[in-house]
Amino acid sequence: MDLDNILKNYQPPEVLQLYRSGGFCGYDREGYPIWYYVIGTLDAKGLLFSASKQDLIKTKVCECEMLLEMSKTLTEKLGRKMEEVVTICDCEGLALKHLWKPVVEAFIEILIMYEDNYPESLKRLFIIKAPKLFPVAYNLFKPFLSEDTRKKIMVPGDNWKEVLLKYISPDQLPAYYGGTLTDPDGDPKCKSKINYGGDIPKSYYVCDQVKQQYEHTVMINRGSSHQVEYEILFPGCVLRWQFMSEPSDIGFGVFLKTKVGQRQKAGEMTEVITSDRYNAHLVPEDGTVTCSEPGIYVLRFDNTYSFLKSKKVNFSVEVLLPDKASEERIQQLND
Repeated sequence: MDLDNILKNYQPPEVLQLYRSGGFCGYDREGYPIWYYVIGTLDAKGLLFSASKQDLIKTKVCECEMLLEMSKTLTEKLGRKMEEVVTICDCEGLALKHLWKPVVEAFIEILIMYEDNYPESLKRLFIIKAPKLFPVAYNLFKPFLSEDTRKKIMVPGDNWKEVLLKYISPDQLPAYYGGTLTDPDGDPKCKSKINYGGDIPKSYYVCDQVKQQYEHTVMINRGSSHQVEYEILFPGCVLRWQFMSEPSDIGFGVFLKTKVGQRQKAGEMTEVITSDRYNAHLVPEDGTVTCSEPGIYVLRFDNTYSFLKSKKVNFSVEVLLPDKASEERIQQLND
């Protein structure tokens, strides 16, 4: 990838220009530019269906190179080094859909590229409106963040507006985020500068699924079922699964065992996700659930309704753990 000339030679696809959330808006009190990321309204799965992973990485590189050019201009103008960027990440609406495995894998690749090529460009990162799911999300990406980057992350609580105003003048902060800055038409979100994403129309899709690699394969005989158990030691963990079936649909549900050490039927366990039939032979199925209490969780593949066909099921399951330090910090902020 020719980083030096990418701004001249590369044009991001239209779908990324229209629906990839974020944007530059304002400067902090020391004159450093501010970049915004808006997570909740980002259609991450739609982006993967509409653009290649390479386009996502190149678009991120373009953002970084654009901000570097801006920094050079500021350095010449102010007569001092201005090579860093302040980032505000709005996590309102962060949900399990954003933790879809292909989305996480794509973001990790972008993160590695950023750490390899722009390690000194981050001045400070504000994580605002962090929900209870944030510690799980952060724990997925934490191994790929340098220690220096981790030290620059701030996660304020409900007083996030006051915290931002300590570092950013009101006239440089959108009214939507606690300042006084608006678009010329009075829009408090400054949408002329910050893209808030949104659902991507399927007319942009170049594929309807992302190729998966599965860790397990099981044959489920006609009229029978298959159960896999996962022990959850503390609340707040997330179970994430993906599966596909052959040659036709398969039933699937999630349960919590009421008796440890013995196999239980579906009716004897606590239902967490209602068992239903999925056309996973047409489109691979994926999902997640936040475990509200510890215990043995059972993922049950159900073929009891089929009297003629055995089913082959390919599946992968992961237990996502929250970052304990972040979880404790958020709990303290909410108390």
